[in-house]
Amino acid sequence: MVNYIWVGMTVIGIVFALFNGTIEDVNRAVFDGAKEAVTLCIGLISVLVFWLGMMRIAEESGLLEKLAKLFRPLVKILFPDVPVQHPAMGYMLSNMISNMFGLGNAATPLGIKAMEELKKLNGGKNSASRSMVTFLAINTASITIIPTTVIAIRMTYHSTSPTEIVVPTIIATILSAIGAVLIDRYFYYRRSRKG
Repeated sequence: MVNYIWVGMTVIGIVFALFNGTIEDVNRAVFDGAKEAVTLCIGLISVLVFWLGMMRIAEESGLLEKLAKLFRPLVKILFPDVPVQHPAMGYMLSNMISNMFGLGNAATPLGIKAMEELKKLNGGKNSASRSMVTFLAINTASITIIPTTVIAIRMTYHSTSPTEIVVPTIIATILSAIGAVLIDRYFYYRRSRKG
């Protein structure tokens, strides 16, 4: 459906530009945008490759496993109906740690695997379980310590201090994660009282 919306918007824009006499401006914007996109992608790739390499080193050295053990008690509180040794727990922890380091692209497959495992725990039902809703809320508002994508974008556009975004990002994402958990719990307990 979204594809149809984008195609429709593009066609309407081009037809409007034809009737309005601004097709040259549209052509220029298309090619400038494509050039800008390539430049941005190359900047993002370099930073993401670096941090993915660092994550691989952390994984091989056992640092990720230590971080997972450190966060396991907190995750157990957030997801009481997921057994500690279940594969979903490992995928959720890996997803959260990847998001902490700003590696959303690396975290996405882990989040999908976590949801698949949570669906198995839910008996394969098509409705979301408590843990699935909580994981989605936390994943969406995840705490980020190193916002690699934003730093890469700021570096691409020659920011004088691309890393000055780190502290505001940490504060904002901690507050958003706390808010997500509180809202999730509020609606869970509200629904529990009605049921």
